[in-house]
Amino acid sequence: MAAVITEDNVYCEAEVNGAPPADGQDQVQLPAPEGNIQGQVEEFLGPHPDYDEEEEERKYYRRKRLGVVKNMVGASCGGMIIYSVYMGLLQMQLILHYDETYREVKYGTLGLEDIDNKMLMGINVTPIVGLLYTPVLIRFLGTKWMMFLASGIYALFVSTNYWERYYTLVPSAVAIGIVIVPLWASLGNYITRMAQQYYEYVNYKDEHVQEQKKPPKGAFHSYIIIFQSVFYIVFHLSFVFAEFPMVLFLNHYLNDYKHTLYKVTQCGASGKGVIENLNKTVLLSLPRSLLLIEVESVLMGAAFLAMLIFLVLCGAAYRPTEEIDLRSIGWGNIFQLPFKHLRDYRLRLLCPFFIYSGFEVPFAVQGIILSYGVCAVGMEKLWLLVMVYGLSSSICSGLSLMLLRLPRPIILLVGAFMHFVLIIALMCWSPQPREPSYLPYLLVLIALWGLGTALNKTGLSTLLGMLYEDKERLDFVYTIYHWWQAIAIFIVYLWSALPMRAKLGLLLLALIVASFCYVQMERRLAKKIPFRLPRIPRPRHKVKGYRYLEEENSDESDTDLSDADADEKDEDERRLVEEDRNTDNDSQGSPGPERGGVRDRRKKQDNAAYEQAGEREDYVQHTRD
Repeated sequence: MAAVITEDNVYCEAEVNGAPPADGQDQVQLPAPEGNIQGQVEEFLGPHPDYDEEEEERKYYRRKRLGVVKNMVGASCGGMIIYSVYMGLLQMQLILHYDETYREVKYGTLGLEDIDNKMLMGINVTPIVGLLYTPVLIRFLGTKWMMFLASGIYALFVSTNYWERYYTLVPSAVAIGIVIVPLWASLGNYITRMAQQYYEYVNYKDEHVQEQKKPPKGAFHSYIIIFQSVFYIVFHLSFVFAEFPMVLFLNHYLNDYKHTLYKVTQCGASGKGVIENLNKTVLLSLPRSLLLIEVESVLMGAAFLAMLIFLVLCGAAYRPTEEIDLRSIGWGNIFQLPFKHLRDYRLRLLCPFFIYSGFEVPFAVQGIILSYGVCAVGMEKLWLLVMVYGLSSSICSGLSLMLLRLPRPIILLVGAFMHFVLIIALMCWSPQPREPSYLPYLLVLIALWGLGTALNKTGLSTLLGMLYEDKERLDFVYTIYHWWQAIAIFIVYLWSALPMRAKLGLLLLALIVASFCYVQMERRLAKKIPFRLPRIPRPRHKVKGYRYLEEENSDESDTDLSDADADEKDEDERRLVEEDRNTDNDSQGSPGPERGGVRDRRKKQDNAAYEQAGEREDYVQHTRD
């Protein structure tokens, strides 16, 4: 029996190895299998014979590009929905609270009108301090989560309208004022970053993309133009959807223009305030409370939908390693960098345009639509005027695609010229109250103003994305832009009681100054005058991960280093500490003369190098062009 087993083992080994038994016996040969076990394993684990690596890579980056488009459309739709809900609810709320019969019957001596004034003050005043905390929030929460948090605050504002009291409406309005600047800075940053990612996924074979180096100057421009245009095409539809509660619900309860405008004697340029002597009872009958709850529930559902869009459809704006770099910068440096960016003459000369951009949209609603439109044709046509303005702005935002072929200044200057002509016309026109025949002229006027708005908004956002292509600077730049807009909106809130011609004069002055400063900026760039940008501090990582293995082997222990390598490492660490110390000293101002002449001169040289270090490669490329 043992001999039989031994003989079987010999034949098994011979079968596995594909050779005859080694015992030299004259045995019967068994048919050998095709190849051996090792060959079969290699064939099983090796690449499929039909596998095309280049085709699979192309499909992978095509999915990545579709993901970027999905992110951009999600951010655009989320912003459009949340502002549709916000503006629609605020408009319905202010109209209902304005009617004195509604206030007395529903709330008695609650003082609803005073609550509304404080609520508007909270929305308009709070964003003034937005420059102090916006970059910090975006850097440490991330762009996507900042948008999600802001949409949640807007949903909170909707929920407070179920129980309208001072302690619900006013705090929620203050919260909205706090997140206005971070929301818009995040949206501008996100859309521009998606354009940059789309470029990277289209040109994934280029060397600078594979090695994550700085791309050629102007490489992102066409993608930024397209993405910003699509964003504003979608977002300006918020003015259209915001009127759905008015059309489907509130318009049936409004009095006609003969009643609401009975005591109004002046409109347009000859008027004062918004609508002087407007009737205190604008409602024909009071809406049922249950119906109001149903409308607010629909708006609440839309607000939750916007939150889900930001959460589910919008991906991260940066890679994980880039997020680590951004968050490794200290709180103090992040706080100071928006102010230091204002040293750049490009941003300083664009600030008047930022202010005018904040003026013109509130003036379109408060000035043209109300003081000219509603004052002449009645409140029952308010929805039509706002819808035409939104549709015009949305459609005309596509005109910024002309930047793909035309020079950069064309869009902003054409929009400014359109508004200049309209402001002059508005100064000379005072429509008669209670004249519905003016409706066609008003629709044309508001549509042309929407054309200027579209070119202004899209042109400014695109211009900032083209001037500041560095992805580390986007949130700082868009924060400055929307902070100046918030300042301008607050000024519009303050001047609401002025005569119309005074408002038009201030608007015209702001437009002329903005256009002049913008032309000066373009002339300086054409002359290749250098601009100053602060250097963003290099992040210091406590844990060395795979991201930094190219520069330094984090798996190598100190005992494996030679003496020369150890000395070189100590010298590099000492230089890094000294560089950070110089950066901190520069952020606090120039050192005093009492610290010694030699050290003082050395620190002044460091300060000069610090001021000129930012974007040095961009400037060299700019001068070569």
